[in-house]
Amino acid sequence: MRTNLASATAIALFLSLSTSAAHAEEVTAWRLFISDHADPKVTVIDAVDGGKLDTFKIKGPASLHRSESGRTVFAVQGSAGVVTGIASGISFEDHGEHGDIDVEAPKLAGLEITGKKPSHFVEHDGDFAAFFDGEGVARIISEKVVLEGKSDFREVKTDAPQHGVAVAYGSHVLLSEPNREKPDELPVGIRVADEAGAPIGGIHACPDLHGEASSGNILAFACATGLLVVSHGDGTPAIRHLPYADSLPDGKTTTLIGGRGLQYFLGNYGADKVVLIDPTLEGDAFRLISLPTRRVHFAVDPVRAKYAYVFTEDGQLHQLDVVKGEIASSLKLTDPYSMDGHWSEPRPRVAVAGDRIVVTDPLKGVLHLVDATSFEKTGDIAVEGKPFNIVSVGGSGQTHEGE
Repeated sequence: MRTNLASATAIALFLSLSTSAAHAEEVTAWRLFISDHADPKVTVIDAVDGGKLDTFKIKGPASLHRSESGRTVFAVQGSAGVVTGIASGISFEDHGEHGDIDVEAPKLAGLEITGKKPSHFVEHDGDFAAFFDGEGVARIISEKVVLEGKSDFREVKTDAPQHGVAVAYGSHVLLSEPNREKPDELPVGIRVADEAGAPIGGIHACPDLHGEASSGNILAFACATGLLVVSHGDGTPAIRHLPYADSLPDGKTTTLIGGRGLQYFLGNYGADKVVLIDPTLEGDAFRLISLPTRRVHFAVDPVRAKYAYVFTEDGQLHQLDVVKGEIASSLKLTDPYSMDGHWSEPRPRVAVAGDRIVVTDPLKGVLHLVDATSFEKTGDIAVEGKPFNIVSVGGSGQTHEGE
């Protein structure tokens, strides 16, 4: 009887798994979240068919940040003093041999964090730290809480208002140290604190601190003298200084992005150059790449790890081979966008959505689409207003009928 029961159970399980597999469908979904340069709104575009999914009214023009998981997008509205959370509607579940995708309508998550002059917004391991320059305060919240529609954040204070940054780093917080002698200038270093903000140890010098990014298990801050490189230490974060190479011309990095798939950092270095940084090296850590004209924006490719993209003021998009350290291809996309004038004027931004590179063209009110494989333009998507900052969310996975 036991043998028959076991056999029957095994057959039933096999049939169940077979039926489930037979009804599994491969689904690809990509969404573009675009803020407007002047209007307080975020437009959501289906990157697969080009259709508009929704427009969310917010309090002010915003810079956009997506979470590592892609489940949330945040609109940081500096002039309006608020950070707004948006649920992307796309989530994934890893099942080892395959991944499931769940696709729902995007929606406002119900999160608003208010304060004076929100600026840098940094995620680390599912915790988000929004730094409010006008207060010198970081407000930290987890993605889980955001998706539950709650605003349960904790607050960590620095000694003074500053154009600063904070990173929730496990059971610690990394906080920028204000310039006490010249309060209006950039921070002078990083301090390690406990979860409540109490300092641990001294200040790690980082003059003119501006720009941070993660790549793999390494976090980096950009300084006038090089990078502060942060990794997991014995009990507390391990922080070391990586100085700029003597071979580099005068200059510094003020914007960093981290490589995906390959561990590296890409930063600006002067108006018409970018620098590739390997944080695991000492003597050969920096490779400088000259551009044909001044840089407007750059982004890494999370799918094709060897490539990054740089848009320059002459209207060209450049495909950068980060392994060889050179420009592989260039493509003319827009009219010139001069870097003369105010830093905040509407200029193109770049994002990667699967097999497409997307470039905003705010003065024409369109998104330009480029095939990432052929590096050829494939079309445009019209967006009302002046489409400016952009992030993409999506991927491919299986859905199961009846679930």
